[in-house]
Amino acid sequence: MDRNIVEFRLAPGDISAIRFGVSPGHELCNAIRVMQRPDDHPLQWGWLRSVRSRMPREPFDLLRTVIGAEGYFPDFFTTTPSWDMQPEDEFARLREVPPELMRVDLAKMIARSTGERQRAIRHMHDDPLRARAMLADAFEATWHAVLAPVWPQLERILRADIAVRSRRIATDGLGGMVGALHRSVEWSDDAVKVELRMHREVLDCRGSGLVLVPTVMNWTHGCSVLSEPPAQPTLFYPAQGVTETWARDPRSAAAALGALLGPARAGILLAAHVERTTSQVAADAELAISTASHHLAVLRESGLVASRRDGARVLHLRTPLGEAVVGAAL
Repeated sequence: MDRNIVEFRLAPGDISAIRFGVSPGHELCNAIRVMQRPDDHPLQWGWLRSVRSRMPREPFDLLRTVIGAEGYFPDFFTTTPSWDMQPEDEFARLREVPPELMRVDLAKMIARSTGERQRAIRHMHDDPLRARAMLADAFEATWHAVLAPVWPQLERILRADIAVRSRRIATDGLGGMVGALHRSVEWSDDAVKVELRMHREVLDCRGSGLVLVPTVMNWTHGCSVLSEPPAQPTLFYPAQGVTETWARDPRSAAAALGALLGPARAGILLAAHVERTTSQVAADAELAISTASHHLAVLRESGLVASRRDGARVLHLRTPLGEAVVGAAL
């Protein structure tokens, strides 16, 4: 039986052609889908219990009309993901989407819908400027209600995943890292191939590259792709470390790690997702430099933190083992 394969072709040996990013917009679109079919997403039940009562009804109804419960949703809801992408960037960009691009994407949704839903999307297609303002307002209101409260936890998981994948390139090579993204993804002949349910395509990414984006909200359904211009070719894959408790209050995660490592070391480890000097670690933890240095030494000897010298400075960062410990606590 023929498989539906999307193939991203890259220049031979060009590691720089692949980069990582985060996409708040993609997470929100899939959160809308989780709320439509919660039974399909057991790892999101803890999050759902904590936010369902906050959901603004009218914005949610508008967004679910356009996004739907499965399959394609309009590309204009997300932009090319980047490492430093923030929710506010997505809101501002959505309010500037060209009307002609909205018409193209909404036309695809008209073809994929029927009845009252189709009529509602036709009205948006006929007046894209009004539709853009309505959807942008609904997008921002829904974000603040259901994802903003858990964005610190969600973002931490996404960035921890990226840190582990990036380091895996150094140990396993680009092909080894790509092949470990998901069971549906493979590296073959200088190309990233992903098997999807209903889509097949071959894209020449030489010159544009490929963006790899971990996702929490679409974890259950595996991988998805963004392949049409003006977006850069993008592969979304399930992030590591997602459990049914991922959305719990960060204070409880800190308490759990604190019981294992002690409060000071737990705080240092939780904040070690970006490189910091010993002085910065001490200042952030409100510790003396000598005390912070001692805790860092213990974490380093345990394999949870790696330290490297940069001139006169020493920089500290969580190791893959440290990422796994933090991910389990979250």
